[in-house]
Amino acid sequence: MTASDADGLLAERLLRLSRRLHRSLQRQLHSADIAITPAQSRLLRVLAQYEAPPRMADLAARLEVVPRAVTSLVDALEADGRVRRAPDPDSRRAIRIELTDAGRAALHALRTARRAAAEDILAPLAPEQREMFGELLSALVDEVPPPHC
Repeated sequence: MTASDADGLLAERLLRLSRRLHRSLQRQLHSADIAITPAQSRLLRVLAQYEAPPRMADLAARLEVVPRAVTSLVDALEADGRVRRAPDPDSRRAIRIELTDAGRAALHALRTARRAAAEDILAPLAPEQREMFGELLSALVDEVPPPHC
């Protein structure tokens, strides 16, 4: 098998793992009766990282999307009571987005569902394999350069 073939096989396995994780997470969310899209989930997670409620433009920049996309997400989350719009005390035209108690509860449920989905995926691995897998994922996610041989 050539290096190119091995890379292609690895890419295919990564995609299959990603789809499997997504399906497992969807099952966990469904069984917990949590109706939320991946984009809404991401917005809630990003919103929770702010110390003070951010403006829509701040969220759009952090999410790397156009402001209109954030407006649609906020509209849906506000309709579900998970966020609320609040006036910006520093600018009469700006609006800040606040996480509500329902939004915090949804975040907690999402974290629980993500952990359960990960446990489902990682169940076949021994503890030392999980540790190694975690290190490998960190190297990929954090873009750590490989050690020189």
